[in-house]
Amino acid sequence: MNDIDVSTFVRAANANGGGKPDFSRIRTIDGLDVRSKRVLVRVDFNVPIKDGIVGDTTRIERVLPTIKQLLARGAKVIVLSHLGRPKTGTMTDTTLRPIADKMAELMPGTKVTFINNCVGDEARRGVDALQPCEVALLENLRYNDGEKKNDPDFAKELAALGDIYVNDAFSTAHRAHASVKAITHLLPSYAGLLMMAEISALDRALEHPARPVMAIAGGAKVSTKIQVLTNLTERMDQLVLAGGMASTFLYAQGVEIGKSLCQPDAVPVVKEIMARAREHNCEIVLPRDFVVAKELKAGAEWQVCDAGNIPQDQMILDMGPKSVADLKRRFAEIKTLVWNGPVGAFEFEPFDNGTYELMREAARLVRDGKLVAIAGGGDTVAALNNAGVSKDFTYVSTAGGAFLEWLEGKTLPAVAALAESRA
Repeated sequence: MNDIDVSTFVRAANANGGGKPDFSRIRTIDGLDVRSKRVLVRVDFNVPIKDGIVGDTTRIERVLPTIKQLLARGAKVIVLSHLGRPKTGTMTDTTLRPIADKMAELMPGTKVTFINNCVGDEARRGVDALQPCEVALLENLRYNDGEKKNDPDFAKELAALGDIYVNDAFSTAHRAHASVKAITHLLPSYAGLLMMAEISALDRALEHPARPVMAIAGGAKVSTKIQVLTNLTERMDQLVLAGGMASTFLYAQGVEIGKSLCQPDAVPVVKEIMARAREHNCEIVLPRDFVVAKELKAGAEWQVCDAGNIPQDQMILDMGPKSVADLKRRFAEIKTLVWNGPVGAFEFEPFDNGTYELMREAARLVRDGKLVAIAGGGDTVAALNNAGVSKDFTYVSTAGGAFLEWLEGKTLPAVAALAESRA
């Protein structure tokens, strides 16, 4: 493992000073006149597909309100998306055709056409044949090299297919690609309903939260979340660390962690983060007890140990009951919660208990009107679904990388492009 230089931390800290775009400059589709107009809607349909069958429709369902609202106003809707990371040309496992079939299934009564290209003569003919209140889904944008290169010429070809551009793909907002950035200079550009919901939720949690505000940050390695932790220490009243990151923070303080996941070379960075937290009056909260076992597998023999008393042959796999009870008490005292990452190895019983118990308590407080809880990240969303409370949180982001980069304090290219666009 390469050493983690403290300079990495310094760069991360300095990177957070750029500030966010002026969100008030982002135009929305509210009241937008789209009758008989061609509206390009950028979405993220990067969903699991196996043997031509869509495995998870969540991302499709989340953008349907935008599409349906545009159709209700008489628009011709042309949907743009990427899928996977095709290396060259077209590939059978990354075609969007199965998604067009799923859209038609989810939108009974609406004609949904699949167009076998995203630019060129075939795309133009398909769009020209589109009637008001109909939908066309173009083929995978990443089949064209110009997409990832933010190529202005490719953006011009896309823009020629529409009269108005709507971005409803927050989960791709951290990519400076042609269909989310360059195109905003060529067409009147607006944010869709999902895009605005994501921006509003994260702005509410990080920029203008009701206080006290707490963040839970789970994950295996400190090195992958240096910028997240750096930014959160400046914005949170409490920062709860869990998973392998908590092990490394304990190790940095001389606490025995057995054979738990740890990054010894991250100790200098950990100490800098702790110092920064003290500077900004952010309390770093570490678990006080743990569920430990000799190996990570379902049904493994386990025990509960206080911090500092973990046997050499055991590893931390979940928060212990004292830690869970402490966090429940803290939940009752805060007003806003930002959650990224499970607190234990939730994929395996019984190491899922801490994550699920805390998620259910946060959900209860949200239902009672006592807490604003916003969550994001793939594992976090999966855990919320498993716990049966994803619909009870104030907001659950479908974004992965974009959600993390927002937590890092970065300006997302697609969001900035919408704020700056005046085409």
